[in-house]
Amino acid sequence: MTDHSGSCLCGTVRFEVYGDFDSFYLCHCQHCQKDTGSAYAANLFSRSAQLNWLAGADAVASFTLPGTRHSKSFCKQCGSALPNTQLAGALVVPAGCLDTEISVLPTAQIFSSSRAGWERALGEVPEFEGLPPERQ
Repeated sequence: MTDHSGSCLCGTVRFEVYGDFDSFYLCHCQHCQKDTGSAYAANLFSRSAQLNWLAGADAVASFTLPGTRHSKSFCKQCGSALPNTQLAGALVVPAGCLDTEISVLPTAQIFSSSRAGWERALGEVPEFEGLPPERQ
């Protein structure tokens, strides 16, 4: 039985993950900010789970920042973040590429000293369930 399934934004790449995740980190480092274009990366890590590409394995590219352990995999068609096996002995799965529910809460927020300044005040920002009324 598949524990998790996921895909990229355009649907070219589809995958399954068999097994449990050991940790779930929200990383605020500057590398993660750059490669997500956001305040942090939300990644699940496992030393034992198995990744099975169902479709589009040939559309998956990987990039490792020279001189670092920072690596990411992505769809060549749409750029969506995808599971990565470049970190020795670990499977790294971006939480946002999963199509199944994640039943665990994040383990920790890491590199919080690099947190984006605008993220610190999010509790004061209005929330909408969809587009704000003036954008609809």
